[in-house]
Formats: sequence, structure tokens, C-alpha cells
Amino acid sequence: MDKIFISELKVKTKLGMPAWERMVAQTIILDIEIGYDLSAAGKSDAIADTIDYGAVVARIHEALKEHSFQLVEALAERVCQLILKEFGASNVKIKVAKPAILPGLQALGVVIERDHQI
Repeated sequence: MDKIFISELKVKTKLGMPAWERMVAQTIILDIEIGYDLSAAGKSDAIADTIDYGAVVARIHEALKEHSFQLVEALAERVCQLILKEFGASNVKIKVAKPAILPGLQALGVVIERDHQI
């Protein structure tokens, strides 16, 4: 399966277990792999035959601005489902990292993978 990747996408969102942590948007970092058959785009050189990654990035920014999340897991699931449903991906793998959230820690987060369900 072919993959489109978006690496180190920085997005502001409200995220955290204590309510005070969701009071102000914080930066999270996303690494995303989107499964899609890219053979038609390779032949046609047309954006209509692929997933417009600019549109994906814009939609993620919009979705994460609109919602707040208690868990990194819920945020990751929301982004996966958005890409699967709105952009027709066959599968999505996403890594969500909260940088420097604890002393002495570079980042923490989750990696999840989801397939399109027929």
C-alpha cells in the first residue's frame, strides 16, 4: 500500500486530564501516515487522483481548534477517523506527542493505526 506522510505537524489544541490544563491551547506534534492507492496520481499528475495533504492539514487544524480532549488517545482516534471518513484513506497511522509535558521528558504520547471499515 502506498503512503502519504505528514511529519512533525504542530497543532494547537486543548488537551489534558485536569480541567485547568485544557484552559489554554497547547502545542502537540503529529506524525501521520495515510494509506492510499497513489498509482493513478503517479500516472495522471492530477490532485484529483490523490489526497490533498494541504486540505488534510487544514482540516486537522480546524477540528482540533473546535474540540478539547482529556486523553491523547481520544485526540488520536478523532484525527484517524476524520482522515478515514472525510478523505477516503484506506488506513491511517498517527503518532501524537505532547512535548515537554513532564520534567526531564522530551515528549509523551500514543501511536495508533486504524483501517477503513466497510
